[in-house]
Amino acid sequence: MTHLTRFLLSVFTAVSLAACSAQSTPVPPGGPQGAASALAPADIGALFDCLRERGHAVAAAHRGGPVPGYAENSIEGFAYTTSIVPALLEIDIARTRDDVLVLMHDDTLDRTTTGTGLVRDHTLAEVRAFQLEDETGAVLNARVPTLREALDWANGKAILELDVKRGVSYEDVVAEVRAADAMSRVIFITYSTDAAVRVHGIAPEMMLSVSIEDIAELDALEQRGVNLTRVLAWTGIETVNADLNRALAARGVEAMFGTLGNPGRSWDGRFARDGRDRYAEFARAGLQLISTDRTIEAARDLDAHDGVDGIAALGCVTR
Repeated sequence: MTHLTRFLLSVFTAVSLAACSAQSTPVPPGGPQGAASALAPADIGALFDCLRERGHAVAAAHRGGPVPGYAENSIEGFAYTTSIVPALLEIDIARTRDDVLVLMHDDTLDRTTTGTGLVRDHTLAEVRAFQLEDETGAVLNARVPTLREALDWANGKAILELDVKRGVSYEDVVAEVRAADAMSRVIFITYSTDAAVRVHGIAPEMMLSVSIEDIAELDALEQRGVNLTRVLAWTGIETVNADLNRALAARGVEAMFGTLGNPGRSWDGRFARDGRDRYAEFARAGLQLISTDRTIEAARDLDAHDGVDGIAALGCVTR
């Protein structure tokens, strides 16, 4: 039995006992999360180099890993996820009417809060007046966090992947990250070569997630002046491409893949329906990161098959 499996069993027992008492928002289970078990390296590039060289992979929690009792893009949800498994946290950044960067996936408040209307039509104070809701629609004792609050919370706890939504400038996000002294602990998600070149020009030291479908796209990045040591290649959500992953590795670039998405079509949904998790199988095709809506299950499967006593990725964390 691996370290993570033993820990998950203890967490399950604790949560089962705690379920007897009614609470609007469950308390995160206790555990060894801290300096020794947090996936919070001093050098993200070195972490991914190590994962690639050792053949290991990590899970990234899509929208922070929401589960019943914990809302997406919430500090409480981040704390819950990282109390159970060391994982990256993918977050979404929107802008309020008074130009404050907050965490919100949708253009509107309707799905995830007790409010309604466009985020950009509300001030921060107005957004804060609403409560967050979880995936079941349950109202929680939690509020929409600002990007700065998320950056400050994540210091020493987790790497944040920043997904910038419409109406938010890259420059403003970079400025906020700089102000929080968080450049070394975030990954900026981009969806095109042009976007990657733009962000790299603003912040050449920042790690970038860049959509890469073939090596020609990697060549185009390099030709346009992007330092490939700052690039992580997002290779899609449909088919794991082992040949592309090997070609990326030969250039010193790590491969990422998403099992997330609509449960009716996503790999996460298929794994859940089949009762067979294949995250480790996918990772063996040359992946260093799997972005998922089933963070705990993915981390458990990666741990069970990594051939290491304990959580392999933590062996790559340097401080």
